Amino acid sequence: MTPAVSSLERAGIPFQLLVYEAGGAGEGDIGVAAARSLGVPEHSVFKTLISELNQGELVVAIVPVAARLNLKKLARAAGAKSAGMAAPTRAEKTTGYVTGGISPIGQKNTLRAFLAAEAVTQTTIHVSAGKRGLELALSPTDLIAATGAVVCELTA
Repeated sequence: MTPAVSSLERAGIPFQLLVYEAGGAGEGDIGVAAARSLGVPEHSVFKTLISELNQGELVVAIVPVAARLNLKKLARAAGAKSAGMAAPTRAEKTTGYVTGGISPIGQKNTLRAFLAAEAVTQTTIHVSAGKRGLELALSPTDLIAATGAVVCELTA
């Protein structure tokens, strides 16, 4: 049980917990490897990235695993002048999850969340359940309800 799973259960949000083989992937390949292991299309698997706005506030960006986060688009969506990737140690301390297994749901400190617009074209999307090897399958609408995410353009 992870905080993400507990959070969804407490909120009564429907989801499916999926287990996959997490070994052997490099840091940049975790989401792609998860998609392959689960036998789901890559475009349905989303990664959770922790970014820092204006050298301060941390936010969550949820983007397809095969896409690159456009930091200028994130900054614009968040009403900030700039955005950069957060240091892994700060992301881990703030969310309570380890890098490569950060879930957008059930974080230790709730961060503002931004969801790539591509998500709403899917019936089901997959995000980390808070541990490498665990993935959540849920509707984009339910992910938005669980995170309060703003849907916006985030990819290049």
